[in-house]
Amino acid sequence: MILLRNFSLFGALFSVVVIALGAWTRLVDAGLGCPDWPGCYGFVTFPTSEADIAIAESRYPSFPYEIDKVIPEVVHRYFAASLGLIAIGMVFIAFRKTSDKFLQFVSAFLLFFICCQGLFGYLTVSLKLLPIIVTGHLFGGFITLSLFSFIFLKAANFKFLHYIDIKKYRGLAFICLVVLFFQIFLGAWTSTNYASLACPDFPTCQGTYLPEMDFKSGFNLKQEIGPNYLFGLLENPARVAIHYSHRITALILTALMLILIGCLWFTNAAPLASTLGLVLLLQISLGIMNVVYVLPLYIAIAHNLIAAMLLLVTLLVNYLAWKK
Repeated sequence: MILLRNFSLFGALFSVVVIALGAWTRLVDAGLGCPDWPGCYGFVTFPTSEADIAIAESRYPSFPYEIDKVIPEVVHRYFAASLGLIAIGMVFIAFRKTSDKFLQFVSAFLLFFICCQGLFGYLTVSLKLLPIIVTGHLFGGFITLSLFSFIFLKAANFKFLHYIDIKKYRGLAFICLVVLFFQIFLGAWTSTNYASLACPDFPTCQGTYLPEMDFKSGFNLKQEIGPNYLFGLLENPARVAIHYSHRITALILTALMLILIGCLWFTNAAPLASTLGLVLLLQISLGIMNVVYVLPLYIAIAHNLIAAMLLLVTLLVNYLAWKK
């Protein structure tokens, strides 16, 4: 169990890095930094010499070589691929070193899911940033983190956590987790459709609390992309609808989280309640800063990372609430 615990912990930490790299790739518009997959312009890594760059551009004349976009894409690919190696090691350990059938199943499912993530990475490039594929790929990074973290908690089986009794709040904790996952998906959909700055003011949007919105186009999951979806094809009312929905869901999630924090505060899980409150406050602040300061790269990446941290804390609350 100790070896599986260590591998899963490393996998969870590595997943956070991959989420950050994925956000970086997306925010610098490097999703098509390499027009092919798994190579880059036909190279194993990426071309560096003038001769190789000339070959690359002759192979893909519609995609001019931009080193500032190639590097984030290639780095993200290799880090993401490394997660697969970690998952393979965990499956081997789970089946050879443990007799826990449930951990064996979850470890095998994690490896399968990472393979699916690789497929989504390929489809992201081959379908030229089709929004539903890119969103699914970004969202899948958070699912991967959740699976690594769950295996870690099960394998570690920390004794001191057994004294925390919050079973009566399991329903509320689960609702918070579901809404948080939905909010993360909306955040990915917002980024995918270039809607992060559709509302350039706060707390209003387009100078009003009820701006013009086109939900039908904004949440059309079967968008046609044309040559590619770089920089998006939606009209502004559709992007406003996406951004506004992300804000409204954030308010709902905040209200639910505050109720959960209030409930936990009066139990022996009060330190966990404080942690959840601090991470929630930081995430809200980063979201507002993204709008006010016009989506600075490092603040936007931090917004993704703190979303991952908020997910981890909420997962821990659910683990404790639902443990036998």
